Amino acid sequence: MNHESPTGTQVHLQSGDVTAQIAQVGASLRSLRVGGVDLVTPYPLDIPTPSCSGVVLTPWPNRVRDGLWDDEGTSRQLAITEPKFQNASHGLLRFIAYEIDQTDAAATLRATVFPQTGYPYLLETSVTYLLTESGADVVHVLTNRSAEPAPVALGTHPFLTIGDVDTHDLVLRVPAQTALETDERMLPTGTRPAEAALRDGIRLGDTTLDTGFTDLARDDDGLVRTTLTAPDGRRLTLWQGEGFDFVQAFTTSKYPGHELAVAIEPMTAPADALNSGLGIRRLAPGESWTLRWGITLG
Repeated sequence: MNHESPTGTQVHLQSGDVTAQIAQVGASLRSLRVGGVDLVTPYPLDIPTPSCSGVVLTPWPNRVRDGLWDDEGTSRQLAITEPKFQNASHGLLRFIAYEIDQTDAAATLRATVFPQTGYPYLLETSVTYLLTESGADVVHVLTNRSAEPAPVALGTHPFLTIGDVDTHDLVLRVPAQTALETDERMLPTGTRPAEAALRDGIRLGDTTLDTGFTDLARDDDGLVRTTLTAPDGRRLTLWQGEGFDFVQAFTTSKYPGHELAVAIEPMTAPADALNSGLGIRRLAPGESWTLRWGITLG
């Protein structure tokens, strides 16, 4: 681990021709390469993490309306961290420097959510990145160290690519039956059937997305697989395991150095889940929750 930057210490991993870089701040997956091909959209080392790229989002992903939520009858007010829309956004660890344990091909980063404004619970969290022959496996563990049950959810925000292909030409496939509708503040207003075109595959240059999805189809092994496919047939797969019942797809033209970038975000809960309860898990005192996802190129 070396090289200080606005995102803290940079952790470098390598196993054969697979390499990765993890930023200490936010435990962000900022680089993943297989055979020299980028699978995570790169950004300059000397800038803060753009668009929450690769960051771990907990104890909630996405947004909480007005930062206000009902904690089983107790009204709680979170700090407003998205002033543009007056929301509390993407949890409490986005700008935290994690503690790091590293080997050549794996790294575990740990951070604590301490009781604070609007969230009076103590959580231990860890995320482990392990290189595989074709990408990386990721394991999250959340443990409640409070005296009371703690409401938790988790997401992560990787921007994905097949680096030697124009992102416009990648075909996105999301195996979802239901899309989440949102208002001008990107807060949920209801649901609608997901477009069949997304299940079949849609060229990224032909669409604009900032949409959450659920009712995800799982394969026989229990995994949900969202894919990006290049014109030559190579396929990047983001898989998500048990507990990850939502996924967000987000395209942007504002990612540094790229005309188009796409984030595929596995989540255990959608926007405003602390109010709706969707996907929220209340961990008993001392209870842990383990969640898994990963990226492969084939």
